[in-house]
Amino acid sequence: MKILISDPFSKDLPDKLKKFGEVTDNKEEYTDADIILVRSATKARKEYIDEAKNLKMIIRGGVGIDNIDVEYAKSKGIRVHNTPEASSIAVAELAFAMMLAIQRNIVRAHNTTKNGEWIKKQLKGQELYKKTLGLIGIGLIGTEVAKRAQAFGMNVIAYRKSDKPSDYAKIVSLNELLSQSDIISLHTPITDETKGIINKDTIAKMKDGVVLINTARGKLIVDGDLAEALKSGKVRYAGIDVYHAEPPEGSPLLGAENVLLIPHLGAQTYENMGRIGEIVIDLISDFSKTS
Repeated sequence: MKILISDPFSKDLPDKLKKFGEVTDNKEEYTDADIILVRSATKARKEYIDEAKNLKMIIRGGVGIDNIDVEYAKSKGIRVHNTPEASSIAVAELAFAMMLAIQRNIVRAHNTTKNGEWIKKQLKGQELYKKTLGLIGIGLIGTEVAKRAQAFGMNVIAYRKSDKPSDYAKIVSLNELLSQSDIISLHTPITDETKGIINKDTIAKMKDGVVLINTARGKLIVDGDLAEALKSGKVRYAGIDVYHAEPPEGSPLLGAENVLLIPHLGAQTYENMGRIGEIVIDLISDFSKTS
């Protein structure tokens, strides 16, 4: 069995996988790999899948699987797995870090102090305590964010497609969430219904001066509409970790002053990569027993 590690995983994973067969990180060898491990960079579309003649399983190290043509792969008898439970804590902590950094002006405070300025009085921030946090999506990651928000004494509301209750947030309609939230954080996958869910119409329903956090998928936001809202002050600040294209060359968000932009760091922790590796090993072990 040949295993291709097509995108970066933990450094010790190749050695741990050798017991299952040949392991390579040469992306050109996808055409004869039995199992391919991907993260965000590798796009396993129809043509890619057709050229991978021996492919039997694709494992996405992470949450979303929108870089894989899942239905086509399954139609060819190829198993598709991801590791959503592994990344929940890492992404939730990053979303919270962005909220804190924005509310307390951490980035500007650091930059000005390093530059020899002392602008303490201009950097008066806002607390998270008693603010209303609205979560668009409350699956594994959204739930971890909600738990942390409760510890900060926040009022947590959430919107999800189903009316299934949550132990950590009050489930409300999308319109209620938009109108009531001081901070909105996105934690939903890309679907026909959620693509562009943050646009000029939904932004208009938000509180003036709302803060927006996106650690989910870039295409949830219409960038031009958000850029306009940032310029007008309707959205006071945005924290963005994901983009329509990465890196986000030409994005209108690059020209906004009141935005915190980081390079898709959500799952980038040593602990998370270790958890992903453990799940990958279990999946391949189960596969090897049945193949």
